[in-house]
Amino acid sequence: DYGKRSLADNLASAERIAREGFVADQHYLRMAKMRLDALTASPAASIIFLDHDKAPATGFLLRQKNLADTIQAMRDHGHKGFYAGPVAEKLVAGVTAAGGIWTLQDLEQYAVVKRQPIRGTYHGLNIITAAPPSSGGIALVTILNILEQFDLHQQPSLTRKHLIIEAMRRGYRDRAQYLGDADFVEIPYELLLSKEYAAGLRAGVRTDRASKSDQLPGRTPDYEGTDTTHFSVIDMDGNRVAGTLSINIPFGSAFVPPGTGVLLNDEMDDFSAKEGVPNAYGLVGAEANSIQPGKRPLSSMTPTFVERGDQVAILGTPGGSRIISMVLLGLLEFAEGADDPAVWTASKRYHQQYLPDEVQFEKGGLDQQTQDDLEALGHTLKELTRNYGNMQAIYSDPANGVLRAAADPRRKGLAEVR
Repeated sequence: DYGKRSLADNLASAERIAREGFVADQHYLRMAKMRLDALTASPAASIIFLDHDKAPATGFLLRQKNLADTIQAMRDHGHKGFYAGPVAEKLVAGVTAAGGIWTLQDLEQYAVVKRQPIRGTYHGLNIITAAPPSSGGIALVTILNILEQFDLHQQPSLTRKHLIIEAMRRGYRDRAQYLGDADFVEIPYELLLSKEYAAGLRAGVRTDRASKSDQLPGRTPDYEGTDTTHFSVIDMDGNRVAGTLSINIPFGSAFVPPGTGVLLNDEMDDFSAKEGVPNAYGLVGAEANSIQPGKRPLSSMTPTFVERGDQVAILGTPGGSRIISMVLLGLLEFAEGADDPAVWTASKRYHQQYLPDEVQFEKGGLDQQTQDDLEALGHTLKELTRNYGNMQAIYSDPANGVLRAAADPRRKGLAEVR
């Protein structure tokens, strides 16, 4: 419904890359090694993503002929090239042979649901972001509403971080309590997005000590995987896209229906399998995100536009449940005057998601003095062994002829202005 180019044209480069292949980078090699057992369990996946059932080494050329053929079918026949016809038949045959319960009717009936974006404001900025079943938009606006009256830019560095952490705690609490697929769950949009509600949450924040998550009513969030990608685009006419896509954990389900080249996701893991029962990460879920036929699982994807008059910031990132906090920290950099997206993408990252009751931070994300000071306030800290996220961001100021783009320095990415 949008854009000037045909689907066939847009998919041409994807088909070419799948057919000709590309050299896998170090991140791919690490992830393939991590999911080695799962990938070898699917012969069709192993032959594509591994090197003779072994983790590939530097220089591995990843070619995906069957995927290229599937993309060609989509170029030729559009939606029906995937959800009906030979490709759909191969998908269903592969899944059912492996013990799954897909049917051709399931695929034929699948349709994209268009939803109105979530909107909010923060110190004169207009925020336009993702609607449920992504939790990112509501959580982001809730957190910003809590923070708005604190005048963060005037706070000492420690107090600023403490207040952001406390706002995250409350935003993520509501994420777990209220959010799911709006076609199945009644979501109190007006309440969660209101400045008055945020004022009530803000009243419980103290500047001299940390809250305890178990003293806030609510439920705990679900675990989310991190095998997600994001792209940000703007064209000469000002048309813009912030797109986040995910198959959940690295390599998703690690299963490929033979003959398709299609790596199936494991987004079922984004549902709450059973309320109150923790998963391997110690997280449990809520009834609002329980499994039901036809229901879409909750996610944290937060593709976002931020408008200041004619100026616009476009940003988003992969990163599981940490997506919301990463977009928040990047957005705050823009709100406080940084118009270089390289500053947003390089911003040091820390994260509080209500439960587990800990402040996670990337390696080097908090200096030792800040760690000591936050612990003195009562925060429990956990330094992660690696950096996370892969933010892609754009800043546009058409009135002054300014267009800037930045890719996250933590990962392999590309920012291009032309």
